[in-house]
Amino acid sequence: MTIVKERTQGESTAYGMAPSDVSLALVLAAFLHSTFGQLMPMAEIQPEFLAPLENHTVTQGRDVSFTCVVNHLQSYKVAWIKSDSRAILAIHTHMVAHNPRLSVTHNGHNTWKLHVANVQRNDSGTYMCQVNTDPMRSQMGYMEVVIPPDIMDLDDSTDGLTTEEGGSVRLRCRATGTPTPDVTWRREDGRNIVLRNEHGIKRAVKSTEGEQLHLIGILRQEMGSYLCIASNGVPPSVSKRYSVRVHFRPLIKVASQLVAAPANSDVVIQCYVEASPKAMNSWYKDTGEKILPSSKYLMSEVATSDYSYQLNMTVRRLEKSDFGSYVCSSENAFGKADGAVRLQELHIVTKTTLPSVRDSEPSNKSRKKSPTLKLNKKIRPRLSAEAGVEDLDESSMDFEKGGETHPTVISSKSGRGDDARGVPRPPIGPPQAPAPAPAHSPPTEVALFNEGSAARRNCRFEALTMTVIAVALIPRLIY
Repeated sequence: MTIVKERTQGESTAYGMAPSDVSLALVLAAFLHSTFGQLMPMAEIQPEFLAPLENHTVTQGRDVSFTCVVNHLQSYKVAWIKSDSRAILAIHTHMVAHNPRLSVTHNGHNTWKLHVANVQRNDSGTYMCQVNTDPMRSQMGYMEVVIPPDIMDLDDSTDGLTTEEGGSVRLRCRATGTPTPDVTWRREDGRNIVLRNEHGIKRAVKSTEGEQLHLIGILRQEMGSYLCIASNGVPPSVSKRYSVRVHFRPLIKVASQLVAAPANSDVVIQCYVEASPKAMNSWYKDTGEKILPSSKYLMSEVATSDYSYQLNMTVRRLEKSDFGSYVCSSENAFGKADGAVRLQELHIVTKTTLPSVRDSEPSNKSRKKSPTLKLNKKIRPRLSAEAGVEDLDESSMDFEKGGETHPTVISSKSGRGDDARGVPRPPIGPPQAPAPAPAHSPPTEVALFNEGSAARRNCRFEALTMTVIAVALIPRLIY
């Protein structure tokens, strides 16, 4: 009894209450738990999302991540689910899906992230961030994976790209990508695409759309490179080149069928060739001898388009034997064509410029200074001068046949003159007045002679005056 009492006293001391009080407290606690225990969780704060889950449009091969922010998570868990497949990807930080490109991270507070590396086409879809409350709470985001265009390599895409002139060619170009690409056809050189229907009606366009390009009745001008361009708004756009060949027999055009050049010079002979496939081009003499390249003959070919060439042959240091006909020849599997050029010697003639009739006529200035006009001007005042005065100047020069001039000496005694050669000349001046005769004296021989001389001189003066006037008027009538 003594021992039990001591324990009882020790317990009451330890809990601060009597044993009866302890029993009563236990009973009360059990009652409260049974009565109000189910109501306590309802008083807790529920988890909530702070931001919506974002949507993503990402190019294939890139990386992307979804971010889920949850407050008041408490003991609840966050899970990641792909909605369209109902596949659980991860719970909290534990990965469920066995995909090495997927991973989750948590910042230790309220942010969870789902990472998708090297995104592929099948990653497109709806992703869900979910909290395991009752009922469950979740939010969703969508990821769209876009793929740049790509042109498929078709085994028969390069077949049938060669045809004869007037034939048909069909080009096929198939492109893949997300979204579905648009296919456009263009010519690489920028020229128009000629489209014809079965009735031969044609139209020229810069570009046309569709996976196929059908060229009907194609001509040599339409051969070349065609581009298939695929685009869907996701860079970069891609293109593929198709080379269309049109075959036909050679055609030769000669710009100058006759070429002239002087001896000992160099000359270039040209021919223009159209051929497809490329032809074998040669030069021949008119004798049929083939000309080979050498220091005498220089040959070259210049491409002017996909099917045309300019043939040049330079003949150096022309000799007499080089003149004649030359033939340019072109041949391929579809035929042969020739063109002839004749080389002719050019004789250079030196031109001599002869003076015209107008240039040979004396000018007005020279006519004014002519000796005849000078003589006419000098004669009139001298005819009015008094006789008996000696004068010797160029105005008294006598112009004879042959253009020689001779000074004339006028005598004061007789009015006659002798030229420099001593030949007597008739007087030029006016008749001199005879000496006064005595009153009532008969006329003397001298008087009779002077009267006759005066009459002859008057006639000569009039004749000379008319001659001078005629000489002055003739040039004016000619002009």
